[in-house]
Amino acid sequence: MKPILAALAAAVLATACATTTSPTGRTQYVGAVSQDQLNQLGEKAFAEMKAQERVSNDTRQNAYVSCVVNAIVQQLPAADQRIRWESAVFVNDEPNAFALPGGKVGINTGLFKVAQNQDQLAAVVAHEIGHVIARHHDERITRQSGASGALNVLGAVLGSRYGEGIGNAAVQGGSIAAQAGFLLPGSRAQESEADVVGQQWMAAAGFDPRAAVNLWQNMIAAGGNRPPQWLSTHPDPQSRIGELRSRADGLLPTWEQARAAGRRPQCG
Repeated sequence: MKPILAALAAAVLATACATTTSPTGRTQYVGAVSQDQLNQLGEKAFAEMKAQERVSNDTRQNAYVSCVVNAIVQQLPAADQRIRWESAVFVNDEPNAFALPGGKVGINTGLFKVAQNQDQLAAVVAHEIGHVIARHHDERITRQSGASGALNVLGAVLGSRYGEGIGNAAVQGGSIAAQAGFLLPGSRAQESEADVVGQQWMAAAGFDPRAAVNLWQNMIAAGGNRPPQWLSTHPDPQSRIGELRSRADGLLPTWEQARAAGRRPQCG
């Protein structure tokens, strides 16, 4: 673990941050670590999680998730398609999901209760992959390291996605995922951006973009009086749903073209 942290610290000190443009035209500050290093950290964080959390051996669940992930990946830019994408299903009742640099996607079994069909699951998967392709992890690490130094990223918890108990344990145990802030919820700008690109990709893959609306309605309903932690960075979920609905109408031609071209996923 220490060599990894040392490499991360050295990278932050040696690498000049740069600006780039996000998929929606937003200016981003990135470059605290190289893409290769970021991918390695994502892969190691994913391996940690699989070692520490209970992974589902349900063949049907794993095939279902893999099918949706593969369909979305086929719509990514060519360079991103060449990443070694991998998915895992974690036995956890919290309806959450994540994607990490290096092409790693995790789905909690609790998500199947609110993502009630393949189109709704695709909305989640595409959103999470959107964070990776839009370089949100790079942006987050660059911001954190610039504000407090590379190793102070250790103070980032394993996020509202996985709960305070696991977050504290991860910090105390030196989890890479915690140090990099990989599983922390993104900023409002990042979450909105992941919505935009995710909905575009799911439509291009042949998944109904209107399902993103149904998915978020289900997520809110599942939270009862307490909104799900996954929605915490969006204080107005109804506004988010309105944006998803508006974009879905504009993406129906993309969805219809995908289906006409034979992209009709049969994942489950």
